[in-house]
Amino acid sequence: MVKVGRFEVYHFIENRFHLDGGTMFGVVPKMMWQKLIAPDEKNLIPMDNNLYVVCAHGKNILLDTGLGDALTEQDRKVYNCWTPSNMLAGLKGIGFSPEGIDFVFFSHLHTDHLGGAVRFENGRKVPVFRKARHLIQKKEWQDAQKPDERTGAVYLPDDLATLEEAKLVEFFDGEVQVIPGMTLRLTGGHTPGHQGCVITDGGSTLVYYADIFPTRYHVRTAYVAGVDLYPRETMKVKRELVPQFASEGTLIAFDHDLEVKIGRLEEKDGRLVAVPVSLN
Repeated sequence: MVKVGRFEVYHFIENRFHLDGGTMFGVVPKMMWQKLIAPDEKNLIPMDNNLYVVCAHGKNILLDTGLGDALTEQDRKVYNCWTPSNMLAGLKGIGFSPEGIDFVFFSHLHTDHLGGAVRFENGRKVPVFRKARHLIQKKEWQDAQKPDERTGAVYLPDDLATLEEAKLVEFFDGEVQVIPGMTLRLTGGHTPGHQGCVITDGGSTLVYYADIFPTRYHVRTAYVAGVDLYPRETMKVKRELVPQFASEGTLIAFDHDLEVKIGRLEEKDGRLVAVPVSLN
C-alpha cells in the first residue's frame, strides 16, 4: 500500500498475458526493445495486469478490471492468456470484495481493462461490481459500441451491454473530479476516449495513465504501442507530462509492468528512469 496524503492505494495482479513485442513498442526496433523485455520464440513478451484500489473519503475506487474469466477462446488467443483470473482472490488479499467497491474507473474499454467487470452466472453475463458506478469517457463508449476492422478484436460490446442494462454506467466528457483530490482526465492517444486518473493530496501526487505508460520503459516519448490509434497524441501527452512528473516527484502506477508497479522518475546516466517505490 502507498499513501498519497489521505489516499491509500493498494495493488494486486489480476493476470498475466503475452503480446507481440512489436505491438507494445511500435516503431522502436526489436534490437532495442528486446534488451528491455526478452521475447520468447514466438516474439511474445509477458505483461502483467496491474490493478489498483484507491481509498479515501469513505469510498473505494478500482482502477480498471483486467481480463476476467468471461473471455471467449478467441479473446484468450488474442491475449495469449490461459490462466484463471485472480480478481476475487486478489481483492480479498488486500482486504476488499466486489461489494465493497463504490466506483470502477475505466481508462479505456479494451479487453484487458474491461473484461473483469463481468462474469458468467447461470449461463449469462452479469456485473461483478453490482454496487459500483462505472466511470467511462463518452468518446470511448461510442467507439467501443461500433468496433471496426482494427478495433474489433479488443472491444467487447456484449460486456458493455451487460453494464448498461444494469444501469451501472456513468459517462463523462473530458475532465471531472470524482471525489475531492481525484480527477479523471481525457488523454486520447491510445484510443480517442482514453483517460487517466490523477490523485493529489497533502502535497503528493500519484497518476495512473494506463496505456499511455503501460510499462516503465514507455516514459520515453518515442516508445508508443503499435496499437495506439493516435500515436502522436500519445507522444504529445508524454512530452508534456514526463518532465512535470520528474520535477514534482510524482508517483506513476504502471498498468502492465512486470517489476515496477508504482515508481518515481529519477535521472540516471542522462535519462529519466522509473525507480520502484515500496508497497508496504
